[in-house]
Amino acid sequence: MSLIEMRVPPVGESINEVTLSRWLKPEGAIVKLDEPICEFESDKATLEFPAEAAGKLTYVAKEGDDLAIGALVATIDTSFVSEAAPVIAAPKQSTEPATVVEKMVPEAPYAAGHPSPAASKILEEKGIPAQSLQGTGKDGRITKADAIQAEPVKKSEQPKVEKITALANFSRTEERKKMTRMRRTIAKRLVSAKNETAMLTTFNEVDLTAIMQIRDKYQDKFVAKFGIKLGFMSIFAKACAKVLMEMPEINARIEGEDLILPNYADISFAISTPAGLVVPPIKNIESLSFADIEIALKDLAQKARNGSLTLDEMSGGTFTITNGGVFGSLLSTPIINEPQSAILGMHSIKNRPVAIDGKVEIRPMMYLAMSYDHRVIDGSSSVTFLVKVKDLLEDPMLLFMGL
Repeated sequence: MSLIEMRVPPVGESINEVTLSRWLKPEGAIVKLDEPICEFESDKATLEFPAEAAGKLTYVAKEGDDLAIGALVATIDTSFVSEAAPVIAAPKQSTEPATVVEKMVPEAPYAAGHPSPAASKILEEKGIPAQSLQGTGKDGRITKADAIQAEPVKKSEQPKVEKITALANFSRTEERKKMTRMRRTIAKRLVSAKNETAMLTTFNEVDLTAIMQIRDKYQDKFVAKFGIKLGFMSIFAKACAKVLMEMPEINARIEGEDLILPNYADISFAISTPAGLVVPPIKNIESLSFADIEIALKDLAQKARNGSLTLDEMSGGTFTITNGGVFGSLLSTPIINEPQSAILGMHSIKNRPVAIDGKVEIRPMMYLAMSYDHRVIDGSSSVTFLVKVKDLLEDPMLLFMGL
């Protein structure tokens, strides 16, 4: 027997531990070289762990285990050959037919109702839960053919879900649930930001009439040319990037006793996912077009929600924008994304009466909130930054013309 030990590989400079979030292959399965066998959840992203050899998989760690870098995860017995592996011709002196070798190859064991790797991928793409199918393969295994023929269940045809019994009056029951690694990391970072920075928040409001008029007038042409809509986020990002280039102290960060002032604007965008909030950056926003930003944002959002963001895509950033308005937030005080020194919070757009040239008009208004580290940024600078951003948003032609 030849055993290959599968250990947690280094996944990032500052990452010392990961969580085994789920196994992708059942124990005892015959795996191929480089075939993903499990997923690790790090502080920043979810990573697939590929097999380092072909053979029979044996678990060592369990789902939910926290594992240090270098910890043993599983073993692979290379004396077992995958079904998919080509049959090696027998030596000339042997008269044993190749078919005998094939019969001796053990079949990958799958529990009843468990899909094969190919079937699993097809079902995932269709959004069909494996437990809703009856497999036709050996021991009830769901085959690729079963997955191809499977159709998503219509809402009206969904199987009846057994109703959860309502809790009795004055119930005192509790549920204990382990926090995911990402949620634990988020908690630590937020507490650190509150405790380690001198955080303050300044507020303003912006009239979005001009931006809405531009979007209404040019949206169809923008979509026809670039294949994506012109959203608010790219306009806000360009406005922030322009002012960041004029006010480098807002873009700065503390390293030891030094102040680092980047001459570029790598803006991080807060994206909500089922696992928690992630803030991947888009680099050099000051040099990108509105279409470039919208396309990059769409790509990041898709990757964030399906868990395929890489560590490199999650790293960096000099300033952050978060949009609580998509969830209905009217006003909030965002928390700084360390080691950055400032974060801009966008909020819901509400039609409100405002005074325009001595007259009351109904305008689409949004509250802006910028939290900043007072160790790096003076109060006057924070207010000036927000006013400059407001001016660009209320007269966006200055932004489009580069004035």
